[in-house]
Amino acid sequence: MKYQEGMLVNDALKGNVIMISGGGTGLGAAMGRYFLTLGAKLVICSRNYEVLQKAASEMEKETGGEVFPIACDLRDYDQVEKMYEQALAHYGRIDAVVNNAAANFISPTDRLSPNAFHTIVDIVLKGTANLTLIAGKNWIKEKAAGTFLNIVTTYAFTGSAYVVPSAAAKAGVLAMTRSLAVEWAPHNIRSNAIAPGPFPTAGAWERLLPGELAEKFEPSRRVPLGRVGVHQELANLAAYLVSPFSSYINGEIITIDGGEWLQGAGQFNGLRAIKPEWWDAMEEKRKKK
Repeated sequence: MKYQEGMLVNDALKGNVIMISGGGTGLGAAMGRYFLTLGAKLVICSRNYEVLQKAASEMEKETGGEVFPIACDLRDYDQVEKMYEQALAHYGRIDAVVNNAAANFISPTDRLSPNAFHTIVDIVLKGTANLTLIAGKNWIKEKAAGTFLNIVTTYAFTGSAYVVPSAAAKAGVLAMTRSLAVEWAPHNIRSNAIAPGPFPTAGAWERLLPGELAEKFEPSRRVPLGRVGVHQELANLAAYLVSPFSSYINGEIITIDGGEWLQGAGQFNGLRAIKPEWWDAMEEKRKKK
């Protein structure tokens, strides 16, 4: 299948240094791996250094590229600033930032504690804002071009029940993307976003839909094309948007979901069918983890 193959020409990202938050697992790792095959160098960051180190080693072995892992809590501005300075000291430059780090709970909103709600908003919105401010200010100060690619979600513009903190935070990232696309364009800084539909990853989807719920709410049934996304498809789009080939694209939010959101807004609205005892079981399982 062509959509399972790389799209861009060889060396399309040669000489570029790309920073990916949440780059050690899931979609972040998939994008990073493809960037490396196109000649980019990577900085990957998240809170868990062991996971980052393992991912960096695997990606370097697989692609022959160079990956610099740095542990950082994106919610803490000082940590993000220090992480960015380390990356600059290591590579001398950062050409693009992919704001990919995220967190989510599937839960009725009335069951969420204030801490649970704020944790999601802080990681997704505050974390993205922290990294964006630090990178953007550096590019402006150095009179350097730069590219932001923010990973949002289709329910950022529709909303969705049962993921309210995530929907609110991603909507904020979407608004920031469009706002900075105008404000920072005179500095030769572009801002775009991708809104993926279902691209299952082992860790995230097992946490969101544990046990029998994964089968009961199989996401491909909601997609007009009848399948979920393949990671390479997202990586292809991401690579294009951080590459010079997309230099006239600015302020766009590109949906890649097989038509899912057009068929029924709110990716998780169907969870109204879950019984209270199922929510209890999911909550217990989450707490144990």
